[in-house]
Amino acid sequence: MKKNTLDKILQSQGFGTRKGCRHLIREGLVAIGGEVVNEFREDIDPEGLVFSVEGEEWTFMEKVYLVLNKPRDYECSRAPSHHPGVLALLPDPFDLRDVQPVGRLDHDTTGLLLMSDDGSFIHAQSSPKRQVPKVYVATTHDPVTPELVGKLISGVKLDDEPAPLSARARMIDDHRMEVVLEQGKYHQVKRMLAAAGNHCTALCRTAIGGLTLEALGLEEGEWCILEPEHLALLVKSPAGITA
Repeated sequence: MKKNTLDKILQSQGFGTRKGCRHLIREGLVAIGGEVVNEFREDIDPEGLVFSVEGEEWTFMEKVYLVLNKPRDYECSRAPSHHPGVLALLPDPFDLRDVQPVGRLDHDTTGLLLMSDDGSFIHAQSSPKRQVPKVYVATTHDPVTPELVGKLISGVKLDDEPAPLSARARMIDDHRMEVVLEQGKYHQVKRMLAAAGNHCTALCRTAIGGLTLEALGLEEGEWCILEPEHLALLVKSPAGITA
């Protein structure tokens, strides 16, 4: 990776304009290896660079890949209209470096949400051609029955779809079921349950590919950086449903 001056490195990581980053450095607010750095002109190798800004430690990331356990009543948008945007749950530098949601979850849907500033990654993960399995846990108004599960597996007709849509599904308990989609349409799980004669009262995305919220151990509103081993799981099939 090409060496760069500290102000440019900080700018690339979302700490403001070059002028603003130089101000942080001159004010003694930036440290590398625990040592305050006051000079921004010296070239630094950013590969593996660990630094702190105002006492908070950061690791240089050429591109950001993270996952958020999205709470209810947050919008997957950089320009939210009725509820706070999910960027409000992340540190400011992620917003400044244009991190954005990969796809969308409804404001009242919770669970696993990928976010990145890598356009190629966002496009690849969002493309319906990839057919990445996404696992949801739906809570229903009426009891879950074998007949309901069978309808989702065999397919239900939605008003604006030319052909019935089906999904892998299984019962969890009396009012919860697991649904796996590979090509998510608008409000698909909710609409499929309605078409099958029930009503979805809560929806949580628990996995994308082989990446699960359970393994990540994130509480609602918490986030973490995706390591290479996490990214590799995104192309694997989820455990559980086979029907």
